[in-house]
Amino acid sequence: MRNRRLYALILLALVLAVGHHLDHIVRGNHVGWPLTLEVNAFTFSLIIYPLILTGLALSRAGFIGPGTWVFLSGGGAIFLTVIHFGPWAIEPPGDIIDLYDPPLIGWLAFGWLLALIAVLIATTIYEVRLWLQHRSLEHD
Repeated sequence: MRNRRLYALILLALVLAVGHHLDHIVRGNHVGWPLTLEVNAFTFSLIIYPLILTGLALSRAGFIGPGTWVFLSGGGAIFLTVIHFGPWAIEPPGDIIDLYDPPLIGWLAFGWLLALIAVLIATTIYEVRLWLQHRSLEHD
């Protein structure tokens, strides 16, 4: 991967994702397989780690570019938003904030989630820009 900014954004999102998964474990709610027998959104969200590692390897080898990352980052932002917000939220903000004592820790965990979503959105926008630049260079 030649673009250090893209690489840094992906790594930042990865760190934030790990932190969010650790928050699930600390809170002890909405945790699924492999930590419990239940298969749920937590379980499905773990697929992101092999996808990121595979994407990094394929990017370094030159097999994929920013277009692939658009789908991973954008998909992650959509997944997290649907899971945590709106009428279909499986894990609304209260399920994060209200489980901590003192509540400030819950607000920090919720802020971490918001930071993760914001980074994924910013990364997606940056990747779209790179992807469009790459496509325009191919057509010139």
